Amino acid sequence: MKPDQVEEVEVQLLLEGIFRVWGHDFRDYAPASLRRRLRLWLQDNAYTSISQAQGEVLREPELWDSLLRSLTVNVSAMFRDPQFFAALRSQVLPLLKTYAFSKIWVAGCASGEEAYSLAILLHEEGLSGRCQIYATDINEAVLQTARTGIYSLEKIRGFTAAYQSAGGRAAFSDYYTARYDNALMAPHLGENIVFAAHNLSTDGAFGEMHLVLCRNVMIYFNTTLSERVLTLFDDCLPAGCFLALGQKESLHLRSLKPRYKALQRDISLYQKLYV
Repeated sequence: MKPDQVEEVEVQLLLEGIFRVWGHDFRDYAPASLRRRLRLWLQDNAYTSISQAQGEVLREPELWDSLLRSLTVNVSAMFRDPQFFAALRSQVLPLLKTYAFSKIWVAGCASGEEAYSLAILLHEEGLSGRCQIYATDINEAVLQTARTGIYSLEKIRGFTAAYQSAGGRAAFSDYYTARYDNALMAPHLGENIVFAAHNLSTDGAFGEMHLVLCRNVMIYFNTTLSERVLTLFDDCLPAGCFLALGQKESLHLRSLKPRYKALQRDISLYQKLYV
């Protein structure tokens, strides 16, 4: 066997082991991206091969946590893609106002920035007490960061500019308290957010939702897993409700495409049709 073929077998064996021992299923993640992150982790931890690391990964929880952090992509920012949040404000929130109470699922929330962005948007539109946000991620370590609501002031400067570009109606500083080199998000923003561990590969839905956001997550999945995840979202969205994907993601060529209409194709924001 050539070295690349051997590595492919090693990856398959490791992912099967991870699924059986730790219950996390990476078998349908995009292989090129997964191998790249796995190689970086091996290098950082002084392993010469996947086989050398496998036994320890399957036996040592701390080492597994380290690999999990490397395999999952946890890049996020508040009001990322400001035009998306502007569209949410103008096209989605007016409909949510017609419900007595609505539920929002942020799938793959990473360290919570998108969930807090939504909380700010809901606050400014008078919906804070009428919406529940469920923010989920596979990685418990980043969820802990999300629960604290603490971000560096360096990041806050970028968040402020994005908030303003998204049509923010207040001073962004109204939503956090600066403490040394960090900022603590206002406690009222977290009152209607539930941060919870959830694996899109294996877990079910959270019940009926009015808006589901899964942005820049499925670019790391293969077609099989992407279809599973989209079906999961579809099952919890009643007709007339909304699905938001990332800029590089869409329902084009997906089996669910006929069930949705694009509100703004350039930002992958969809409404489920009455069929």
